Amino acid sequence: MKVLSLTRGIAAVAALFTAAAAVHAADAPKQVRIGYQKSSTLINVLRTNGELEKALADAGYSVSWSEFPSGLPLLEALNVGAVDLSGDVADTVPVFAQAAGAKLTYVATEAPSASAQALLVKADSPVKSVADLKGKKVAVTKAAGSHYLLIALLKKSGLKFSDITPAFLTPADGRAAFETGAVDAWVTWDPFVAAAQQQSKVRVIADGKGVADYQRYYLASAAFAAEHSDVLRLVFDKLRQTGKWIKAHPDDAAKVLGPAWGLKPEIVKAANSRRSYDVQAVKEQNLGEVQKIADAFFAEGALPKNIVASEAHIWSPDKQASTR
Repeated sequence: MKVLSLTRGIAAVAALFTAAAAVHAADAPKQVRIGYQKSSTLINVLRTNGELEKALADAGYSVSWSEFPSGLPLLEALNVGAVDLSGDVADTVPVFAQAAGAKLTYVATEAPSASAQALLVKADSPVKSVADLKGKKVAVTKAAGSHYLLIALLKKSGLKFSDITPAFLTPADGRAAFETGAVDAWVTWDPFVAAAQQQSKVRVIADGKGVADYQRYYLASAAFAAEHSDVLRLVFDKLRQTGKWIKAHPDDAAKVLGPAWGLKPEIVKAANSRRSYDVQAVKEQNLGEVQKIADAFFAEGALPKNIVASEAHIWSPDKQASTR
């Protein structure tokens, strides 16, 4: 009888500890893990001013930040569950992620910023047009918007991707190769374009106008989006507000972003002038443009398999739920 009473007592104490642990876990703030790049402008502003962290804290969430050198490794991290949300990535990046089997949800997009990426050569380069790139070595970041821009520019000039020698490099390595003459040209995006224009003697051979719209997307893992629509709504609202603030206050924005990017304010202002920062809900027609990009990559042999872009999930700020 004493043994039975003792057993019951131990079970009761264990139950109390279990209940207390459950209460503690429920009270502990849930974490939102956000990945971003240097060019993730709106996220960089929010990370610096603390507004997003405060808003999420009020909703019971803590935030962790992880910086990535480019969009592809960022979405790889999203796919394996290392981050929950991504700062903006080029419209090409989800194509490669989806081809790799990633389960992603489109959260928001920015209106096109076609002139915010460009093909650069040195001021004294013999290259005068895209057609002159035949047989030349070109630095480009794999899966970035600049990768698609290069394909589109070459096609428009009657060339194939195989007519040039690509050097797939991160923006930092691409600039180093460009500066040392290891490559003949460099295709990149802002703020790297603006930095090269103001810090080196370069010429812009072409940008994306009339060739590549260059829309930026914010994404979440499908699992996170399905369970945390409240977080997505909060992030969406903060992104929209921040985009409007940057365009209305270019000098103040440059002061915030300059230290984060390690760039002078005038470079930041030049870069920001070419970005729309107009945050919008993702629509069906957006995925039509993504499909066009996927088809172009696949036709050039740059994509291991083609995708059906419409199979991706779209989060709606109106319904506050994942659709499809």
